[in-house]
Amino acid sequence: MPLFSPLQMGALALPNRILMASLTRIRAGAQHIPGDLLAEYYRQRASAGLIFTEATMVAGDARAFGEEAGLYGPAHVAGWRRVTDAVHAAGGRIAVQLWHPGRATHPDLNGGVQPVSSSAKPLRGDVISTPSGKQAYPTPRALRTDELPGIVELFRRAAENAKAAGFDAVLIHGAHGYLIDQFLRDGVNDRTDGYGGSIANRARLLFEIVDAANGVLGPDRVGVRLSPYVQFNDMVDSDVPALVAHVAAGLQERGNAFFEMRHAKNDAPAEREIARLARENFRGALILNGGFTRESGDAAIREGRADAISYGLPFIANPDLPARFAKNAPLSAADPSTFYGAGAKGYTDYPALAAAPIEARNLA
Repeated sequence: MPLFSPLQMGALALPNRILMASLTRIRAGAQHIPGDLLAEYYRQRASAGLIFTEATMVAGDARAFGEEAGLYGPAHVAGWRRVTDAVHAAGGRIAVQLWHPGRATHPDLNGGVQPVSSSAKPLRGDVISTPSGKQAYPTPRALRTDELPGIVELFRRAAENAKAAGFDAVLIHGAHGYLIDQFLRDGVNDRTDGYGGSIANRARLLFEIVDAANGVLGPDRVGVRLSPYVQFNDMVDSDVPALVAHVAAGLQERGNAFFEMRHAKNDAPAEREIARLARENFRGALILNGGFTRESGDAAIREGRADAISYGLPFIANPDLPARFAKNAPLSAADPSTFYGAGAKGYTDYPALAAAPIEARNLA
């Protein structure tokens, strides 16, 4: 099966193409410092070709959930070093997903700091959990042009911290309606400066952040995640194919290692078209994500639509997912009531198969 063939992804040699997608689980504590629980969680899943971590804060006032992990201070670096050491000791590879929520947060979560975005447009149609209960999203403050180098610097410092923490790579979170996505998509971005209007202008902040991370780690250890058709967090765009083609071409020009596309419906014609455009414009590793099974993921690789598949939900309840796929074994069901913010229950207590995992090299 193609899922079990090795993949050279930039500087990373992956033993299989079954990647663990980013899954925000909110268990890092009030100081956002990963501890033993996170180290065990990620260690258990080290048989993935590559692990992408949860969305990880690049600043102390960029909290959106409660106890999500951060990577903006020495204590966070030390906490994540325990995680990466555990994964590496188990033979795995791990990349951190760097993230800023932008408007998708609330002052009550960030010491009264008003959320920021590309434009002064509040997130509609949803509420956010805060220490005071569920509240409507407030109107964010549009970042001034002269503030944007500071946003880039937050990501650059986080990339430095990622390197110090022992991560193998960095994934820039440009998806799901968070800050970078709020610049990329014109359903939110109505700026009239050099960061608004044309697709090239709206993608400027993303590429400045990518360039900053590239300068720290090298482009062969940096990638980007987009979700151009996903409407989560009140997001739309008027020309998704053109946006995807532009971002893919920019990553190709920079020599970046990977590009992950999060789909709304992975087999919809429109989604297949943007995957084709991404492949046409980007020759690095193309990763698809969103509702794939063992069979559909294998078919996507066999057909040349993707180089790897990132699985989210299946990895929650199946820490040894590659071994289960290899044996075509039944998958355990995840308990949604423990997805967010609990302790070990529903996090590190899902059992692996009784038999030892089969090595990917014996399955190619």
